[in-house]
Amino acid sequence: MCPLKVRINRSTIAISLFLPSVRGTITPLVCCALFCLCLLAGGCARREHRIIETTAYCGCGKCCSWERGSWHYLKLDFWNRYVAAGREKGRPYTGKTAAGIEPAEPQPGLLSINSLVHPWMVPFRVVFPWLWFHHDGTIAADTKYYPFGTRMYVPGWGWGVVADRGGAVKGPGRIDLFFSSHRDALEWGRQRLDVEIIRP
Repeated sequence: MCPLKVRINRSTIAISLFLPSVRGTITPLVCCALFCLCLLAGGCARREHRIIETTAYCGCGKCCSWERGSWHYLKLDFWNRYVAAGREKGRPYTGKTAAGIEPAEPQPGLLSINSLVHPWMVPFRVVFPWLWFHHDGTIAADTKYYPFGTRMYVPGWGWGVVADRGGAVKGPGRIDLFFSSHRDALEWGRQRLDVEIIRP
């Protein structure tokens, strides 16, 4: 029998266990089991699946609403990029996401199932060290439903993390996936997929 006694104060909760002890100490195995149980209960990520409409975007001016040069300088500063629409119109365009990071496509890494499916990629992943490890891609979503840091697995695209918002991305049933080229984004088009979601 292991009676449990709980004492609740204003700011702390103290739990005392009256267990059979060896020479006045609690059995180490019981302490280890309780510690592991607390870690599992408090650290488990919530996984869910949902059918979501996925679209694609890239970093070009057409997808991200920026243009070269400003009319203040008669478009002579064509090397600079400026926001072309929305509340930020006319401000310099940095190319970073709403979370302040550079957008990227997912990289599966050297030791992945993708290396088995596409064996011709293995030599590239061996030679270039930045391709050894897995990197999440960038997803734009409505942060009311998916806060920054939410990880998602999109079949055919890979793992990504919500790090951006989109003007047309509203509601829980829509996300936008980043591609490094406009052609790849157009090829992806609009797909309804069963997406795995891991909330932070």
